[in-house]
Amino acid sequence: MGHVARFDRYMLSQLMVLFGFFSFVLVMVYWINRAVVLFDQLIADGQSAMVFLEFTALSLPAVIRLALPLAGFAAAVYVTNRMTSESEMVVVQATGYSAFRLARPVVYFGIIVMLLMTVLMHVLVPRSLAQLEVRQAEIAQNVTARLLTEGRFIEPTDGITFYINDITPNGELRNIFLSDIRNPESHMTYTAAQAFLVRTESDAQLVMINGLAQTLRTADQKLFTTTFDDFAYNIGAFIQITPNKGRNASQVGTIELLGASLALQAETGKSAARLLANAHDRFSQSVLGLVASLLGFAALMVGGFSRFGVWRQIVFAIFLIIIIKAVETVGLNLARQDASLWFMSYLPSVFGIIIVWCLLFTSTKPYLFKQRPRIGAQP
Repeated sequence: MGHVARFDRYMLSQLMVLFGFFSFVLVMVYWINRAVVLFDQLIADGQSAMVFLEFTALSLPAVIRLALPLAGFAAAVYVTNRMTSESEMVVVQATGYSAFRLARPVVYFGIIVMLLMTVLMHVLVPRSLAQLEVRQAEIAQNVTARLLTEGRFIEPTDGITFYINDITPNGELRNIFLSDIRNPESHMTYTAAQAFLVRTESDAQLVMINGLAQTLRTADQKLFTTTFDDFAYNIGAFIQITPNKGRNASQVGTIELLGASLALQAETGKSAARLLANAHDRFSQSVLGLVASLLGFAALMVGGFSRFGVWRQIVFAIFLIIIIKAVETVGLNLARQDASLWFMSYLPSVFGIIIVWCLLFTSTKPYLFKQRPRIGAQP
């Protein structure tokens, strides 16, 4: 039995190494795309690099959730293809191993992927998304961060243009420009040499010192100017902050989703059927981590071995993944329409396991699809 355990450890180690590599590559690809969007939203609004790193870290579990099943599938395909092309599979099968026996280390590997997906789906992703929502609300309420950007014209809302030339270490704003064209009958423009931002509990005032107010009456294009020593402008009035209306279903814990209480339905704006479908879909997504790994292995075991490679089986495996994702869409749509059909969320997992079993069974019976010679046929 020693060589049996050695083979399992050998293949499992190969799978884990390639799984780590593909996971890193896929996470980096997804993360870079996400980071570019966050960079534009945060850095351009005057946020620090630490806020940017915090937001990208909070979005990372959702990115990893997308990458792990694909990485498991890619690792199974790559390792099986390499062991096939190097005749390792042929040697092992010659000792009497069936396709089901060869799949044992892949099952171990798939269980590891499934456990990782379980932690992500039920713990890390909901908590990270909930914390990300909290931090986004805090950033949205930070009027200072939205406005205090040096040397750049910003438009915090339609019709308002704001510019600060310089900000001193003690918080003094220098060379201020503020344009307000929200009123179609008159356009207001304010310029000031100095200004200070005064915060209150519910509002924010921009106190400008030694400035000029210009009013353009659009009806006759007449311009009126007024100098002032100090003038307070309510900037909190045009910062429209969307109130937090409640949690999204993706931020709610699985146990709470399974309850689907009336209060939760009102908070999320989702029906009981949708909440139950989301909860059971988390379990199904975890199982798909196992299915994807086994599918990558089983598809390459069909069709025998060839020194020209198994590219046809690889294309076939990718096609099966697409089919399973299509079945997933159908199952989720049915589960979201009727709470009693929650079990349809598991349709892609069950369908995938059936496909894997059929592929492994077919690989053990290669003569099933071969044309048998007719009796009496001439050689």
